[in-house]
Amino acid sequence: MHELQELTDRILAFREERDWEQFHNYKDVAISLVLEATELLEHFQWKSPEEIADHITEQRESIGEELADIFYWVLLLSHDLGIDLRATFEAKMEKNAKKYPVEKAKGSHRKYTEIDRD
Repeated sequence: MHELQELTDRILAFREERDWEQFHNYKDVAISLVLEATELLEHFQWKSPEEIADHITEQRESIGEELADIFYWVLLLSHDLGIDLRATFEAKMEKNAKKYPVEKAKGSHRKYTEIDRD
């Protein structure tokens, strides 16, 4: 069993023990994912680059917990939707490599639609 499945199984057991599946419709799980992402953003809002560097040092554990919360909801939603996250990730990375070829995208922040594709 691969690691993502082990983590997903742990999440499912956690949810089942608490009888929370009844509350976990796609919409509300997706909302929970976004809410956790906004909690991560709060760590960086209104801070200068210098303040962010200090904040990361001081709040690394809290930032990590927010990332873990996001990961929790990503794994749960992908499970509930029947999406093989590992396979989808691999396919998406291949697609991104075509959209952003190294020779055109290296060192550029332009979106793929703005990259010269000659």
